Amino acid sequence: MFNSNQKVYFYDADPAGIIFYASIFKYVHAAYEDFLRSLHTERNFFFDQEYVLPIFHAEADYVKPIRVGDELRIDVSVSSLKNSSFEITYRFYKNDGEFTAQAKTVHVCVSKGNFKKIELPKEFFKKLNEHLG
Repeated sequence: MFNSNQKVYFYDADPAGIIFYASIFKYVHAAYEDFLRSLHTERNFFFDQEYVLPIFHAEADYVKPIRVGDELRIDVSVSSLKNSSFEITYRFYKNDGEFTAQAKTVHVCVSKGNFKKIELPKEFFKKLNEHLG
């Protein structure tokens, strides 16, 4: 499992000082980028010439309020891995360990040239498999 730490800022909140529902995906994507960098692969996942990994499904469940100023730990794990796609689960905790939210993103590997589904590169598949759980 990989961990990413984030702080909730005012610009991500609604007038009540609680995280705006869509803002959680900014934190999800920041954690996703941190996770990809932690894999130490030779490819740059955002500027690769052969393939891209678009999100084709995203969801979030809000369990407890996340407020401005909260320090969050986001646990990142690969929850599903297939030949051409993978799902990542993000579990949000406040510093005191209180579980606050969970999100999931599903990514598919596609050819950058024609946007057709292709197999995940072997090295990348292997690295994702190490975080399966």
